[in-house]
Amino acid sequence: MPRKNLQLAGALGQASVDKRVEILRRVAAVGSISQAARDAGVSYKAAWQALDTLSNLAGTALVERVVGGAGGGGARLTRAGEQVLRAAGEVARARDAVLHKLRAGAPALGTLGLRTSMRNHLPCRIHRLRLQAGAMAVELELAGAMLRSRITRESAQLLGLARQQEVVALCKATAVQVCAARPSHWGDNVLAGAVTRAPRIQGGEVALALEGGLQLVGFAAAGSGLRAGHAAFARVDPSAVVIALA
Repeated sequence: MPRKNLQLAGALGQASVDKRVEILRRVAAVGSISQAARDAGVSYKAAWQALDTLSNLAGTALVERVVGGAGGGGARLTRAGEQVLRAAGEVARARDAVLHKLRAGAPALGTLGLRTSMRNHLPCRIHRLRLQAGAMAVELELAGAMLRSRITRESAQLLGLARQQEVVALCKATAVQVCAARPSHWGDNVLAGAVTRAPRIQGGEVALALEGGLQLVGFAAAGSGLRAGHAAFARVDPSAVVIALA
């Protein structure tokens, strides 16, 4: 099979690739994915997930298996993997230089480089992490409110999530339900605010100013009666809340 072209921008131009690159670097150092996982403090499954994702972004395999030997086999970087590792070092040095200049004046500028189709970007802080039905439940503190996200344990490991960490919660506008009154079946993950923009007649996109001053975009059903200035409630399923690192 012919080798695909290496996409360095694809591999290194994504948010939160540091843990994936760290695992790649450890594989290069120890020649074993299982040992690299242990050294990085993640599960074997999470390490493979990280390497698979990084290879997908790069457009070609970055790690290959090594059969035989005293240890019964292991893993090593392909030529493309070595290129990614060298480029990652250059990117890290350049990023550190820029962040050093920005950190004192405007730390929030780091989130501006994140490009996504998700309309809602909510800066927040991790309040608590706990295992729940095989996944990781992440409680996030917004300004004056609480939001919950449900992600895989492997994702939490690869992001290196911890209490009091500053993160960005993302969700699509279509995943946010907006109502004038809070339905009894909604349960948790409900945010209160005031309507700043709403369709005049039929249901559709609604913009809210949350109690803490953040802005949220969601959708209301036809006949909701929502108008600018009205109080409203918004709910998003925890599984639809994505966590990103600035």
